[in-house]
Amino acid sequence: MDDKKLDDILKNMKIPQPDENAKKRAINLSMAEFQANSQKNNKNENNFQGLSFLARLMGKSNKQKRTDPMKKRTIYTGMATAMAVILVAGVTMQQSNFTFQQETQKSFIKTASESDQSHITDSQPLIAPADKLQSPNLHDERRNRAEMESPALPQDQYGRKEPNGQPKGDNARHNKSSTITPAPTSSVSPQRLAQIPESEGRASVLKEKKIAGDIAASPMVSMEYADIDQADLFSPQQYKDVGRDDFEDFKINPIKLVSEEPVSTFSIDVDTASYSFVRRQLNHGVLPQKDAIRVEEMINYFDYNYPLPQTREQPFQASVTVTDSPWAEGKKLMHIGIKGYDIDPAVAKPATNLVFLLDVSGSMNNQDKLPLVINSLKLLLGQLEPNDTVGIVVYAGAAGTVLEPTKVSDKGKIIAALDKLSAGGSTAGAQGIRLAYELAESNFNKEGVNRIILATDGDFNVGITDRDELQDFVERKRESGIFLSVLGFGQGNLNDHTMQVLAQNGNGVAAYIDNLNEARKVLVEEATSTLFPIAKDVKLQVEFNPNAVSEYRLIGYETRHLNREDFNNDKVDAGDIGAGHTVTAIYEFTPAGGPASMDELRYGKKAETKSAPQSTDEYAFLKIRYKLPNEDTSTLMSRPVTIADDMTSKDGKPSEIIAQEAVWATAVASFAQILKGGEYTGEFNYDAVIKMAQAAKGDDPYGYRAEFIQMVRLAKSAAAMQSGR
Repeated sequence: MDDKKLDDILKNMKIPQPDENAKKRAINLSMAEFQANSQKNNKNENNFQGLSFLARLMGKSNKQKRTDPMKKRTIYTGMATAMAVILVAGVTMQQSNFTFQQETQKSFIKTASESDQSHITDSQPLIAPADKLQSPNLHDERRNRAEMESPALPQDQYGRKEPNGQPKGDNARHNKSSTITPAPTSSVSPQRLAQIPESEGRASVLKEKKIAGDIAASPMVSMEYADIDQADLFSPQQYKDVGRDDFEDFKINPIKLVSEEPVSTFSIDVDTASYSFVRRQLNHGVLPQKDAIRVEEMINYFDYNYPLPQTREQPFQASVTVTDSPWAEGKKLMHIGIKGYDIDPAVAKPATNLVFLLDVSGSMNNQDKLPLVINSLKLLLGQLEPNDTVGIVVYAGAAGTVLEPTKVSDKGKIIAALDKLSAGGSTAGAQGIRLAYELAESNFNKEGVNRIILATDGDFNVGITDRDELQDFVERKRESGIFLSVLGFGQGNLNDHTMQVLAQNGNGVAAYIDNLNEARKVLVEEATSTLFPIAKDVKLQVEFNPNAVSEYRLIGYETRHLNREDFNNDKVDAGDIGAGHTVTAIYEFTPAGGPASMDELRYGKKAETKSAPQSTDEYAFLKIRYKLPNEDTSTLMSRPVTIADDMTSKDGKPSEIIAQEAVWATAVASFAQILKGGEYTGEFNYDAVIKMAQAAKGDDPYGYRAEFIQMVRLAKSAAAMQSGR
């Protein structure tokens, strides 16, 4: 057969009707054409016995490595004819299937902007992203049709359309309007499927449902929104942000003169997000950015063996230890340690009303984000009681309720809802927060704990994005008795600043989950301290004795500073302590007559000290204010810090365990300060930190302290900046 005859055949060929048997007939026709040409042009059929189909298409036999040119051309001609038939039939079937899908797929997620009651019921099945269930060819065909029907638009450097001159890709997702229209889905509800006759292709729909894992019948949310860059869905490499992590910019606490400012006031902090983020960076061989290092969160990552209070009415007691400063000769460190009353989960564990607020936007589409979120929350479910309840709210370009409050006894239903989530779209976080509070309020337990757990990378880019406005909303809601905790995930575009604001003002904890081990620590080993508060609005105030101390500085807690008058004002919010939580604060101070960091003023007056103790046995006076979880009036507890607390003094009486814990906290504080630039740590280096930490590691059942020592070793060789690749 020559080329002209082949062209005539293809031109006049009658295209088969697009029914479910078209592909089978096309294959049979191609095989018949191939066999006819083979029998006609190859006299020695026996040479082809036992060969694979691929070998026959290539024209090879057992005795021949190559055919003569005429035979080779004949075989290739037959093969071309067969492939042409398959191609035409296949395209026709896809065109028909696309038309059918357009007519039948009408399931949408309700957007929060349409109604304040954005709850999705079983009659509105929530399903996975449509384009992830379709073939790339069909996706390209849909896009090509749209381009043919739309006017020409300017293009970017990659040839992608740019409506109104706006860039495509990640920047476009951050600049979109908050009014998002969900796209039609690619699956059909069971009710609609039953109404489709066989002639319309019901069998093909059933086949698609099987391929999609019966996802259309499950409580799943659609995450395909109009603002997704559709070309990215089929990108050969997953997009990954680098260097867009956002941390609050703050200055290190300075040294202060006791004669000018003898009182220091701050709110306690039990967050640990900074430590796990620093660990992740070091494990990737790069030093963390300085604003990511909050010294108090590095110190408070560890549990300390401080004395436990005896009753819940007095939820903690303060332990104070004074040691010599290892990095500044002649100066001392004052360690203030608090351990919260620990409840027995089997006896005193209150009922829990939880709402999981999950970010399922496009920025969560990485293995260390949404998949890790799902697995982390599964661990938490194992710590809840059968009568506790869990609801699930998700948000991307819009917000929706995936699971109404469900008892943990029906754990399979909760896990099924989590397993069906996928990521896509922009990030309307404020809409999700509103809806989560509505769901928590609808199931409010007056006698139990009501808490929202937000899992996100913090990248809110649709709706309310201003931190102050979000803060005001969360502050008002915490008065209703619903608290908000935040779990951060991923890196590259982590918005730590927003997460800190939400957690601090929502009476909750901010933690960063970089792997499943950290999820187990936060949500399993520390579940009671994460979920159940034993004291709120905890404030510390230290007044230094100018006869015994000339200078001081608070190490860390820069973002937790309070004004002096805030200490007695019960309207001023402060940090919360969960059951069994430990909190450590460290002051560095210079004893009177020691090496001063600042010169005395030439014209200034010395502070009046008539009311201050004249004895130098008392370094300072410590005061702590707190409220019990269900009370609005604070309670004051206080004690002096004296020579008896100084483990370096002959009169010092700290226990051996407390002294060891003070050394460990000093090692961690040293490391954190060196990472931030070492402004006050002098020549103290990583090797000195390792030596100190090894001496004070003590009992380490979970290996967290050994892991810290390895982190210090990694810091010695870490790069100063992450690669952009």
